[in-house]
Amino acid sequence: MDRRSFIRKAGTAGIGAAAATAALAAPAIAQSNPKITWRLASSFPKSLAETIFGGATTLSKYVSEATDGNFKIDVFAAGEIVPALEVANAVSAGTVEAAHTVAYYFWGQDPTWALGAAVPFGLNARGMNAWSYHGGGIDMFNEFLGTHSIVGYPCGNTGVQMGGWYRKEINTVADLQGLKYRIGGFAGTVLAKLGVIPQQLPGGEIYQALEKGTIDAAEWTTPFDDEKLAFYKVAPYYYYPGFWEGGPTVHAIFNKAKFEELPASYQSLLRTAAQAADANMLQAYDWLNPPALKRLVANGAQLRPFSPEILAAAFEAANETYAEIEAKNENFKKIWESIKAFRKDYYLNLQVAEYNYDTFMMTQQRAGKL
Repeated sequence: MDRRSFIRKAGTAGIGAAAATAALAAPAIAQSNPKITWRLASSFPKSLAETIFGGATTLSKYVSEATDGNFKIDVFAAGEIVPALEVANAVSAGTVEAAHTVAYYFWGQDPTWALGAAVPFGLNARGMNAWSYHGGGIDMFNEFLGTHSIVGYPCGNTGVQMGGWYRKEINTVADLQGLKYRIGGFAGTVLAKLGVIPQQLPGGEIYQALEKGTIDAAEWTTPFDDEKLAFYKVAPYYYYPGFWEGGPTVHAIFNKAKFEELPASYQSLLRTAAQAADANMLQAYDWLNPPALKRLVANGAQLRPFSPEILAAAFEAANETYAEIEAKNENFKKIWESIKAFRKDYYLNLQVAEYNYDTFMMTQQRAGKL
């Protein structure tokens, strides 16, 4: 065989080998990284893009980037394709593949929903994350969600929320009697034991209702989100803390059948992207809330703490409510007992290093030394 013939044959063989390799590789890649488009219905408006609505867009961005755009999740704001408080039913029915929501919105179907998000005097954000990711919370909540053909993962947290806006000062439990308070869901049930009259109103109607006196008070979320609605102009007393939402977890929920159809790599990616979005939202609130609170006070908001009397009475009312539900709801009892067991040790531990460090730093801030 002459040299030129050998090179020609070798080159042909090389091209054939490369083609064969490509033929084998391409289907494998396509199979593990298929093109998929999902629709996600949010329970939140686009006006909260920097915070709570942004959790869904962050999830979508991370998933798209990790798959070179092959797994696309189109995010729709509340009401665009599904009303805000109907997204769980839409996911369960397969009308949409996913939603971004707070599970306590659906407590009326079953109070167990609320335990995945926040209940009065539950855990703070760090505690909820610890219980969810390391205490079996995700698995327990998914056992419950599975009965609704849903699987879900934490995908955001606001941190401890504020106690809302009031037209008059609230100093004693007696001041709560007959108070028409825009507060929804599970927390409203607890406060009703103290004489509060819970009111259900969408965010866009709260300001007008406060201005006209149709309601006496309203809770929303945190300083940054509250500032956008300018409640301080009509209800100047801004109370804290929002003891009914110590660490409200926002979930990304998926239709269970659709989730299980995904390649294992996509399932893993959704879990990982949701956890990243979970951390990102809390970080955003921690960054945005301090300057927002200063602006609110500068514009006339009057900060007030709930009195120890009110907090103690609300704590007892919450415990009464939990005992009543546990007596007749096994799903609720199982998850709540797990949260309670961890809560007891968690707040014991916080009294050591965390509490003392933070308290010292707070005294330095008040002394103008930071």
